[in-house]
Amino acid sequence: MDDASDKYRAPALEKGLDIIELLANHGEGLTQRELAKSLDRSPNEIYRMLSTLVRRGYVIRSASGDHYSLSLKMFSISQRHPPIGRVIEAALPRMRSLTRKAWQSCHMGMESNGDIVIVATAESPGNWGLALKTGTVVGLWNTGTGRVLAAFRTPEEIDDLIARHRRAVGEPEVVRAEFDGHLARIRTAGYEKMPSATAVGVTNLAFPVFNPSGQVVAVLSCPYLERVDDLVVPPIDEVVEIYRTLANELTALYGGTNPFEKDLTP
Repeated sequence: MDDASDKYRAPALEKGLDIIELLANHGEGLTQRELAKSLDRSPNEIYRMLSTLVRRGYVIRSASGDHYSLSLKMFSISQRHPPIGRVIEAALPRMRSLTRKAWQSCHMGMESNGDIVIVATAESPGNWGLALKTGTVVGLWNTGTGRVLAAFRTPEEIDDLIARHRRAVGEPEVVRAEFDGHLARIRTAGYEKMPSATAVGVTNLAFPVFNPSGQVVAVLSCPYLERVDDLVVPPIDEVVEIYRTLANELTALYGGTNPFEKDLTP
């Protein structure tokens, strides 16, 4: 870090952010001692910061009082951010309605400082289905959501996204030539249809939601599972149309336009 950057550092704020980021990776919570050891800080430093974070509601203590974990306050605040809030508010009731028609779960993902985050999810109405939890961080280059978020950017923007991206749990290191090939294919088709790179027997369907500037603000995804019993449900080609239509509807509600709408084919 150069001298100019050092001049404007806020050590107390950085300690608080270090705690929040560490707890975000430990859903079961950590003790004060574990936090201090992981962050190479003194227990007294950690205690003062934890007390403030608990008082402000960002961190909660376990019933026994010896473990600390993140509250839902950070997530709640993120939902107030106007672009996210508008998209989710419009999307969720429609997503829930269409899961009953498609008999398939769906979720919505957005990019946040290089992370690919699931911001909304709707479960299948059946006895089983695959639904990602809200707040889950998924891969950039090995998921339909990540690929579609990257596909409609300029080469410079893709470079920047890759540079900022932190690999999700289980995500392999990006192979750039292969990644670029996927993005070119998505730009041609207008959406992604791929065998899941994280689970066997799942076909990922992912559709862009464009903002008024022509940028992809969100991705509507469906982890399609094929049924082999006697229940008659829509086939994959019909599910593609169901969720692609919803993505285009959300684009229109957001004031954007989908340049691929007329040319898309399953």
